[in-house]
Amino acid sequence: MGGLEHEGAVGYGRPPVSSRFVKGRSGNPAGRPPRSREQKPPYESVLGQTFTIRDDGVERQVTAIELLLLKLAKRGLEGDTGVSRTLLGLIKQVREEQQASEPLTIILVSVEPGSVAGALERLRMATKLDPYRETARMAIEPWVVEAALERLPAPLAPYQQRIVVDATRMPKKVRWPQWWSEPP
Repeated sequence: MGGLEHEGAVGYGRPPVSSRFVKGRSGNPAGRPPRSREQKPPYESVLGQTFTIRDDGVERQVTAIELLLLKLAKRGLEGDTGVSRTLLGLIKQVREEQQASEPLTIILVSVEPGSVAGALERLRMATKLDPYRETARMAIEPWVVEAALERLPAPLAPYQQRIVVDATRMPKKVRWPQWWSEPP
């Protein structure tokens, strides 16, 4: 700006020559401090925290991982198909790991006649087509159909496929297997 400028000038953007970086010498000669082996990654400290939730009027402690899975399950049951597919993939992965390490245990539970429809509605596995009739027809949710098809040991016959399509609430949302021949 019209003034004289010399090499030793000090000011904004021009630190004293003695404190400037020297070529070939590190700006951090001590280097990064070593990481402690006991130090947990940040996600472990977050996911290990406990929270208090109220389940049917009873308070209980859950970890952040359990809380996250409960929230995802709730969204899946509310009809979020993306979350449902993700959860089904996780469940499948966990089951495969468990089957490799543990023997299979079968638990029989008996229910009263007529209580199955109410249980299916409560679990959001099926929807009553006429909510005002006690004996109304039920329609199976798409995510349940997908999960059941993954577990089949052999493909269904075409007449069986038609029954499944007719019993599904939103058949166009189901990812049908490649062998499926009956269109929704």
